[in-house]
Amino acid sequence: MRNLNVGLIGGGFMGKAHSLAYAAMPMFFWPAPAQPVRKTIAEATPELADEAARRFGFEQSTSDWRTIIDDPEIDVVDIATPNHLHAEIAIAAAQAGKHIICEKPLARTGEESKAMYDAVKNTDLVHMVAFNYRRTPAVALAKKYIDEGAIGRITNFRGTYLQDWSADPSSPLSWRFQKSIAGSGALGDIGTHVIDMARYLVGEVSAVNAVMSTFITERPLQSGGADSLGAAREIEGPKGTVDVDDEVMTLVRFDNGAVGSIEATRNAHGRNNFLTFEIHGTEGSIVFNYERRDELQVCFASDLADRKGFRTVYTGPAHPYGESLWPIPALGIGYGETKIIEAFDFFSAIANGESVSPNFADGYQVALIDDAIIDSAQSDTWVKVPRIEN
Repeated sequence: MRNLNVGLIGGGFMGKAHSLAYAAMPMFFWPAPAQPVRKTIAEATPELADEAARRFGFEQSTSDWRTIIDDPEIDVVDIATPNHLHAEIAIAAAQAGKHIICEKPLARTGEESKAMYDAVKNTDLVHMVAFNYRRTPAVALAKKYIDEGAIGRITNFRGTYLQDWSADPSSPLSWRFQKSIAGSGALGDIGTHVIDMARYLVGEVSAVNAVMSTFITERPLQSGGADSLGAAREIEGPKGTVDVDDEVMTLVRFDNGAVGSIEATRNAHGRNNFLTFEIHGTEGSIVFNYERRDELQVCFASDLADRKGFRTVYTGPAHPYGESLWPIPALGIGYGETKIIEAFDFFSAIANGESVSPNFADGYQVALIDDAIIDSAQSDTWVKVPRIEN
């Protein structure tokens, strides 16, 4: 089994999720396609980097991410930083001949995403953007049903991603509320997951007609360097401007003639991680809710009239990725397992010299959809989505 040394840049929430995946992937997928070695982790200061290395099991640490890029022993660069750093790090990693996995969204804009894609497209490097929700076994099962024709020709897609962590005006001004760092708000942070689901399950989006809103225009400035995601509390002192969207809603048209809608907000009281889709086809329907991630609801037009309706399939060993996870259906799939599966697919691609999806081309196309949604909201009209040039 080949060892692959990983350099992880970013020791926050996503750094924890990725580190867990590297440690656990060989335990679930054995024999593993390759052994991830947690070699070096980079953080903003030497103290934070040292703490992250001890916490996440890395051999060494650095406060300069370029150390990872320049290290000839590093095989994989993992980018788990705020969005404004993605392009610079990824381009440098590609120039150094490293395989790359980058958290979503790929970048702040289509222009930045194009630069990242251009850096890898004519190389043999494996590059991946971490839209991990598509690796939920129930979502992969929905893809299997669709590809088999079980629900016929798709006519409609409805997707949502609703959260409530920023509904409280006292939530501090995280970098996720700042355009210069995040690029956009709910659209880039969580809406891109729904867009990825739509492309994965239905096909390419050809046009959008969107509205975007910002409900809370200023928030308390947070202290310290750590991102205070969702940490609502009373903070005395100055406030900063929120210059990204709190809500995005868009109608979508697909190349294959299907239509649909996408909504994303972080200001929906009572919604925790309400990532859903409902897909209708000529021969049936599929419904998924990530908050009940072991379940997929299906209805087939061929069912007899006296028993037609949604049935619930609980994912387990008989379903995608099931043999390597838990031994009985509905035992419980969590966020961590989606990252473990993601790591398995990524390292399998490296070991086998293959490409993996979603890759930087997918991330770039999602960014072009994001840009079209922003243009549509500003112009109050339908906007065609450009297609990347291979």
